[in-house]
Amino acid sequence: MSAPQLVVHRDKELMAQATAARLITKILDAQASRGSASVVLTGGRNGNGLLAALAASPARDAIDWSRLDLWWGDERFLPEGDPERNVTQAREALLDSVPLDPKRVHAMAASDGAYGNDVESAAAAYAAELAAAAGPEDHGPVPTFDVLMLGVGPDTHVASLFPELPAVRETERTVVGVHGAPKPPPVRISLTLPAIRAAREVWLLAAGADKAGAAAVALSGAGEIQAPAAGAYGRSRTLWLMDSAAASELPPQLYPPTA
Repeated sequence: MSAPQLVVHRDKELMAQATAARLITKILDAQASRGSASVVLTGGRNGNGLLAALAASPARDAIDWSRLDLWWGDERFLPEGDPERNVTQAREALLDSVPLDPKRVHAMAASDGAYGNDVESAAAAYAAELAAAAGPEDHGPVPTFDVLMLGVGPDTHVASLFPELPAVRETERTVVGVHGAPKPPPVRISLTLPAIRAAREVWLLAAGADKAGAAAVALSGAGEIQAPAAGAYGRSRTLWLMDSAAASELPPQLYPPTA
């Protein structure tokens, strides 16, 4: 478990640009040292803002996109191409404009795909895909992701792990179907906390005043069942990447106010 580190930017635009630059550097470092890189994407306004900033960055061309594996932390269980699906939004923001290897873009199943509306089978299939990609050096049923990104919800949820719901209590499976999510759509697929913690680095993205309370709770010693964001951490590093609005309610010992 790595203790969280905080990086606070002036506003959400600067946060997106700086985080995009940070991600490019991480991908390049991984490709230089291991030949390829693996990144877990997140949706929502902060995740999509980051992808749009990466798309606009001239430095994106330094990445060998054919040697990058992309995974998702969660997905809305909706039909293929639905505008609310994270993969649909990611394609529009970035993926359709870079030369990725389609076999290395690991989207979660849609509700009209091979498993129909059986979200449990879809989740099990994604778990099997992760297990197949894991090597002996990973020491577990998922690859050791280089960077796993998570948006933090106003209720402290990450991926589709919501406070008190069964998915956040899962300790064995790496991917689960989620039923009864408190925000639409109610049915989703999500990585679990054990899968998230396999990442070398976990980055939690929080921008906007509506995230301030969640950040304060998660970073002040709350339990992961009540505040799932508190249970998301990386093997070597855990970064909270925030704007000043999201950091506005943090206790002074974590983020001292400026004079």
